[in-house]
Amino acid sequence: MKSFDIPDYYRSSIVTPLKEFRRKRDKLKRDFTPTVLDFGPIRFYIARHFGFCYGVENAVEIAYKAIAENPDKRIFLLSEMIHNPDVNADLQDRGVRFITDTSGQQLTPWSSLTPDDVVIIPAFGTTLETQQQLASIGLDVAKYDTTCPFVEKVWNKASQIGQKNYTVVVHGKPSHEETRATFSHSKEAAPTVVVKNMAQAQRLAGYITGELPSEQFYGEFAGQYSDGFDPARDLQRIGVVNQTTMLASDTQGIADYLKQVMVQKYNLAHASDQSTAKHPELVETYFANTRDTLCYATNDNQDATYALLDYPADLAIVAGGYNSSNTSHIVELCAEKLPTYFIESERKILSDSLIRHFDTHKKQEVVTENFLTQLEGDKPDKEPSRPVTVLLTCGASCPDAVVEGILLRLVSFFPGARPIDEVMSLYQD
Repeated sequence: MKSFDIPDYYRSSIVTPLKEFRRKRDKLKRDFTPTVLDFGPIRFYIARHFGFCYGVENAVEIAYKAIAENPDKRIFLLSEMIHNPDVNADLQDRGVRFITDTSGQQLTPWSSLTPDDVVIIPAFGTTLETQQQLASIGLDVAKYDTTCPFVEKVWNKASQIGQKNYTVVVHGKPSHEETRATFSHSKEAAPTVVVKNMAQAQRLAGYITGELPSEQFYGEFAGQYSDGFDPARDLQRIGVVNQTTMLASDTQGIADYLKQVMVQKYNLAHASDQSTAKHPELVETYFANTRDTLCYATNDNQDATYALLDYPADLAIVAGGYNSSNTSHIVELCAEKLPTYFIESERKILSDSLIRHFDTHKKQEVVTENFLTQLEGDKPDKEPSRPVTVLLTCGASCPDAVVEGILLRLVSFFPGARPIDEVMSLYQD
């Protein structure tokens, strides 16, 4: 896979070599067991896959290239390039300005842009409407387009099945930049509707089967369907694509569910006494095969998290931007099993007993006391009776340096911890 030129301060002298060590010994990425860093009084299980993915590294490289190549020009990002506060803050410190925020609210008026300005398209891509707006100003929208190729793959698949007269069902968060972009591209080729979760997919099934009145659809899915959408006409043949940062298992679950709805609607399981397993073409008459739209990085990170959770631990730390979709899903997985703290960086670890972290249900930061010292009465300033065990991972837009900072911050609370060089010696060629 291509290597990218990204700033050294996003890399880590600990985490980056660990990743490379594992990669060399598992080039086919079949081993999802975590990496163990045992410092004695505190021990870490680090996920096999985490951090910058191909699309993010590509975006970071292009953004810093744009800055280097245009020292005398104004540089704008359509919105956050990736959902990581450190990366976006660094770009802003270098003079990059945002045109919109992540919800699409205008921060820089279109009227203030000129053809001499530079605009960077974020990794999530953008809508066709925004592309046309930029082009009308005379801006080059292709030169610094960091759209992830796996996002573009979803757009291409939506277009392909649209040309075959399927309606596109997008599984994603309706307000997310990537979902808005995918919806914009998809609706040019096919009637399109967005479902945000299984509950909405189940409601959509009612309109597929005709159990729910079509006129009710428009209120229930307001803002989530393309112009002229007619549920009675447009839900006869469907295909499911995804926002690439959703839980892969959720997208697959929705696709499998809607596929079964179509099988039952058209009585395909008994058509001509032929099974759908032996004759998948019967199903594909009404339900498109779109399995190849799931992002490899999202899959790998989520599979690595499932493997990580097989190991007993006291708590989990998940690093990333609070508005990062893929990170929030990793937090969900961990929180089902053990106390989990979602933090942006080591700065949120206030002391050996206080941590400021994001509560995904309250949608705000909260402070938890005794997050380390409540463990069986052990305190970091004393020799614990057993190792404090931490599961550590992060989202696809989180730099290795952030993970290193969190690891070293936690180790610093344990005076008897082994030196990092000694611990890392197991992972040197």
